[in-house]
Amino acid sequence: MSQTTEQHSLSTTPDSRHAVVIVGAGSAGIAVAAQLKRARPDLGVAIIDPAEQHYYQPAWTLVGAGLFKPEQTRRATRTLLPSGIEHVAQAITHIDADNKLAILADGRRIGYQALVIAAGIHLDWDKIAGLSETLGQNGVTSNYRYDLAPYTWELLRNFKGGTALFTQPATAVKCPGAPQKALYLAADHLRRRQQTAELHFYTGTGALFGVPFYARALEQVIAHYKAQPHFGRHLVAVDGPARIATFETTVDGQTQREDVHFDLLHVVPPQSAPAFIRESGLGDGGGWLDIDKHTLQHARYADIFGLGDATSTPNSKTAAAIKEQAPVVAANLLARLDGKPLTAAYDGYAGCPVTTSAERVLLAEFTYGGVITPTLSLDPRVPRRRYGWLKKFYFPFYYWNILLKGRSRPAQHTPRNYPDTLPTIQP
Repeated sequence: MSQTTEQHSLSTTPDSRHAVVIVGAGSAGIAVAAQLKRARPDLGVAIIDPAEQHYYQPAWTLVGAGLFKPEQTRRATRTLLPSGIEHVAQAITHIDADNKLAILADGRRIGYQALVIAAGIHLDWDKIAGLSETLGQNGVTSNYRYDLAPYTWELLRNFKGGTALFTQPATAVKCPGAPQKALYLAADHLRRRQQTAELHFYTGTGALFGVPFYARALEQVIAHYKAQPHFGRHLVAVDGPARIATFETTVDGQTQREDVHFDLLHVVPPQSAPAFIRESGLGDGGGWLDIDKHTLQHARYADIFGLGDATSTPNSKTAAAIKEQAPVVAANLLARLDGKPLTAAYDGYAGCPVTTSAERVLLAEFTYGGVITPTLSLDPRVPRRRYGWLKKFYFPFYYWNILLKGRSRPAQHTPRNYPDTLPTIQP
């Protein structure tokens, strides 16, 4: 915490006060704000976020495959905020939870009765040596940035053959299927052009997907494209001009390094919770916002709630999870303000539409503990064209016109059983 912030946080007198303060104007923050205002139009709500632009990030994978225009994923933040919301266009630096104060980068102190932390996830580009210096050139790209997803498509269009590497860190990441989506869409593009390439997927994790039911299906997808998976491999350095990626792995307690040549490198950086959560004493052991996984209320401060990628809940960090979390936070926060018991509960639902080709999507849906809970009764391990249509057209519509408008819909997913035998997988 800076000296200026520390000096201001010593004062317990707020510069302004609101019934509800929301940190973050991403999908989670705006969705909760909209639901609160729909429920109580007169409720005083402020949302803190310096970002002028809001992005529909799930479509960046499609941008990287030439299936979506980048400008379709961006809108001005101010145009998305609900009427009656005060937008505080500043960065948050500290939460004084004992005195119910949010401390801003300019030193202002915003008081609250209830606080919602929806601050998203931090992308740690600089934890990979040499990466920041070469991103956007030398064949190094990432669909995890708005300005780089078009470069992914440029590299694919101009690819003349050789070796293409795709990486995933061992840390939690937003949309854990996205690293594979980049691989599958690239492989499908090369297949359509009848162009051969050596494809590799380097992941710091031990499996293609955290839910074995879906991991087995994705093993068939990656095998179909003759791509080679490498597990327990961490990208630690990139030499762009030399086209060398360096990976580390641990064997028998010994760290080993491997230098791999590439012609195209798609990187997903390590990711972590925003630092202010840990520095404010609100995090768990890993720095994530420490909340109850069902009520989404903070473990130690009853007037703080959280949702989205910055939290400790053991679910996949996806927009589909936010769709189910936002109504829970809104309902329980209002109950807290009214002095009533918290009755709304989040079941850990997450949906991950894994784009296996330009036309097909494997729609993985599950709740806490890896319980398989599809919305439809169709076997979710099968990539389908109808899900491809949902990914390209319906999900963006739902995001802009339903989720961000606070138009909550009843959950439709349900536990279902399927045979152990894998169905026919056609990416």
